[in-house]
Amino acid sequence: MLNRRTVLASSLLLAGATRAQGNWPSRPLKVIVPLPPGGSPDFTARLLSERLQGPLGQALVVENKVGANGAIAREFVARQPNDGYTLLMTESAHVMTASFGKQAVDPIKDFEPVVMMARTPFVLAVNASLGVNTLPEFIALARSRPGQLNYGSSGNGAPHHFAAEMLRSAARIDVVHVPYKGSAAIIPALLSNEIAFTIGGINSLLPHFRSGKLKAIAVAGAQRTAVMPDLPTIAEAGPLPGFAMDVWVGLVGPAGMPRPVVERLNAEANKMLRDEDSRARLLAVGLEPVGGSPEAMGATMRTDLEKFARIAAAAHIKAD
Repeated sequence: MLNRRTVLASSLLLAGATRAQGNWPSRPLKVIVPLPPGGSPDFTARLLSERLQGPLGQALVVENKVGANGAIAREFVARQPNDGYTLLMTESAHVMTASFGKQAVDPIKDFEPVVMMARTPFVLAVNASLGVNTLPEFIALARSRPGQLNYGSSGNGAPHHFAAEMLRSAARIDVVHVPYKGSAAIIPALLSNEIAFTIGGINSLLPHFRSGKLKAIAVAGAQRTAVMPDLPTIAEAGPLPGFAMDVWVGLVGPAGMPRPVVERLNAEANKMLRDEDSRARLLAVGLEPVGGSPEAMGATMRTDLEKFARIAAAAHIKAD
């Protein structure tokens, strides 16, 4: 049975915690990015930092913690106090890497979803000299040359790898994986015909589509992209019903963040994502604003983890 002293101490602790949450934020926030500067999570984090500094009354300091396919940043954030002062601008690899290898932290249980910020449309791209213009033409060529067409990814288990393995299975084609150390090497390899194709982020491919050196064949996601609205999806162009590879960027924090803090961050981020200037800046680099509730982001993370685990098992994707 609790005595009066215990009850009083508990009440004081609760009151102190409530006041602390009510004063949040009282100091600068830190937004950790698991990839180098210039990528989609980094761009999104810096835009969020710029736009939320005024409404929150505190700076949002962006810090890039690169390494181990994002595992270093994820573990760092998961181990921080869950007071809302350390956040992670993560992406699909957050659950993707956990689908085929043991992780130091759980991608679901150890994080508090805040908001889905944006999607990065992935596009099947080929060198223009390959001579194909549509997905049926690409599939026919691949079937006529089994084991001869290779594709590039930014590494084993990267989104490019998963997307191409999904296509290999759905289209019943035999293609060869060429993993690079990071995405920066993919475009030069594709331009020089070192690889035949990739399924990569439209933001890095778009300049080469415009120059005519690379050909956009189809969008890998569930929906067409506003960046290239006339480009069909793989699902409709194949047709390969059900094919969908959506790559996202989202904001999370350590598990157990106070609900008022999560709701405040969610509300401010959604307000930013509705702002026309913010939307235009995201779209200009190939990012499609999303938004929504913390629960919606959590549901996407859980669904994706299950989906990628099935793909990894079927394609025998394993940790290096």
